[in-house]
Amino acid sequence: MTSRLERLIDQGVGRVPADIVLKGGSFFDLVTGEVVRSDIAIGADRIVGTSGTYVGETEIDISGRTVVPGFIDTHLHIESSLVTPHEFDRCVLPYGVTTAICDPHEIANVLGTAGIEFFLQSALETIMDIRVQLSSCVPATHLETAGADLPIERLLPFRHHPKVIGLAEFMNFPGVIHKDPVCMAKLDAFQGGHIDGHAPLLSGNDLNGYLAAGIRTEHECTTATEALEKIRKGMHILVREGSVSKDLAALIPIITERLSPYLALCTDDRNPLDIAEQGHLDHMIRTAIANGVEPLAIYRAASISAARAFGLRDRGLVAPGWRADLVVLDSLEGCRADMVFSAGRRVSDALFSTRKPVAPIGLDSVKARPVNAAHFGVPVAEGETPVIGVTPGKIITEHRRYRLPVKGNETAVDLANDIIKVAVIERHGKNGNHANGFVQGFGLKKGAIASTVGHDSHNICVVGVSEDDMARAANRLGEIQGGFVVVDDGKVTGEIALPIAGLMSLEPYEKVRDTLHDLRKAAFALGATLEEPFLQLAFLPLPVIPHLKISDRGMVDVDKFVLIG
Repeated sequence: MTSRLERLIDQGVGRVPADIVLKGGSFFDLVTGEVVRSDIAIGADRIVGTSGTYVGETEIDISGRTVVPGFIDTHLHIESSLVTPHEFDRCVLPYGVTTAICDPHEIANVLGTAGIEFFLQSALETIMDIRVQLSSCVPATHLETAGADLPIERLLPFRHHPKVIGLAEFMNFPGVIHKDPVCMAKLDAFQGGHIDGHAPLLSGNDLNGYLAAGIRTEHECTTATEALEKIRKGMHILVREGSVSKDLAALIPIITERLSPYLALCTDDRNPLDIAEQGHLDHMIRTAIANGVEPLAIYRAASISAARAFGLRDRGLVAPGWRADLVVLDSLEGCRADMVFSAGRRVSDALFSTRKPVAPIGLDSVKARPVNAAHFGVPVAEGETPVIGVTPGKIITEHRRYRLPVKGNETAVDLANDIIKVAVIERHGKNGNHANGFVQGFGLKKGAIASTVGHDSHNICVVGVSEDDMARAANRLGEIQGGFVVVDDGKVTGEIALPIAGLMSLEPYEKVRDTLHDLRKAAFALGATLEEPFLQLAFLPLPVIPHLKISDRGMVDVDKFVLIG
């Protein structure tokens, strides 16, 4: 009896028909940069033949089209798509993303190991190859209350799971540099494996110390200068373009043929509405080429360079013996998928129907205490008031100061300067903490917007002009067990329920997409000017340090960052 391996060899030689043959088209050779006219023969889950003529049990005519390797999203939080891994699979795979390397950091900060287990179970069922990085920062900061705590002892049982690649983005870079014992325990355990980085604006000797810990990849570069320093110091740069963090334009200068072996692409956080309107990694590829990037550079970054950065040795080229993750395109410049193959299987609704479901978890995770308008008062302080400054398209915020108006014995909003109230409300049922502040840049003229998606601890974050509307929005989140809510004059004018850990919907991605469209309209009716007001709101609770030099004093100047909650 012929073994599976022997059959693959026979198919490659041409002794027996291949399972599938793509005929009449071409493929993009990411080694030489040539577009090669050829049949592509597939046996089981891998490519068995190129640069020749083949007979297949199934033959598909792809005349006039070009085949490229499947795209690899090298860093993302599937939770930010607001749908389950199964729905993410169904939503994104048709755009050519055949591998996704995710960090279940968001659900882990709410539910702990149960969240990681949910993702690993889902990854075993999806058609797309979802790989998991073990969340390194749960909690993400001691400055806010998370729902869980994951020391190294709780991560190690997952280390050898077949879907686990390594340790996820190590956000606590001051902890690395100053050898925090909790950080050191995690880094020690994963020496020799993959450790993903997260060190915005870190440079000089501090960067050297961070990299000495064995950290190799980075998705937080926002300028070409920052990226070049990190590339020179051995980092693999993951160029990011998500729904909020849009760094592609700034990093276009580094996406060259010379540097492409040290680049990859990622989305980090992208919602179904943006995917429907623009696409996914295909959108990044089209945009890069339209802005003068050589196709060879960007397609390498999207596949073979990404695979090598994360130790995925079986994918990233259209070549015999490589995993048959393939995208049939209209053209290299257009980058629109006509058909997609995942491990040799043509992607279709019928293929998705073969997956086993995974039961949802965390359906009662919103345990916030009810609030009223009085909870949102800010006492009058002498002088100027700290204000969080939002930068559209960035998660980095600014620390601004304004002399704000006073109403009675409280500090009031300043609509003339686009300054409204913001609050973070603990929702894990631990301590009931509540913090208030001010934010500039949302554009709201009335009402309130609230969310249980609040990176990284995922407490309730609410912005608004009216304290009554802020209270109504926050309380409504408890009633629907998480999500996004828009309130205008006491009425809920838009909402989406995200009951899985307060982060993900139980609905198909199409319904989530359509609901997000209506939700965005409701936010714009309040005057919102941000393209993505909800995801921008989700990043407001982050303590972001725009510039620092850590080593000299072992501390950070608090005037350099804004923190609420």
